[in-house]
Amino acid sequence: MLTNQIQQAARMLGAQARRNYGVSAVVLSKATDPIQQLFVNKLRDYKSKSAGGKLVDATPEIERELKQELEKLAKQYGGASGVDMTAFPTFKFEEPKLGPINSSSA
Repeated sequence: MLTNQIQQAARMLGAQARRNYGVSAVVLSKATDPIQQLFVNKLRDYKSKSAGGKLVDATPEIERELKQELEKLAKQYGGASGVDMTAFPTFKFEEPKLGPINSSSA
């Protein structure tokens, strides 16, 4: 009984240690390795460039290809011209019109 409790406590402490190590690694984002620091800097730079949902460092050719593909998808899935196929669709549910319930016909 006591050994089971000790084993369970050891497993729990091991899981806590792994979890705390993972969290502290994110909190202590100061990289000690110069290569790792370059990678982190590039990630932050990429994130700042991608603000607004646009493609990063896209050429006019890539933008044109994206537009063509979105138009092709709109045709394929029934989107009219000018409809934003990247937006989430809106649904409208109308209440059905019900007739009166006649309790005497049962």
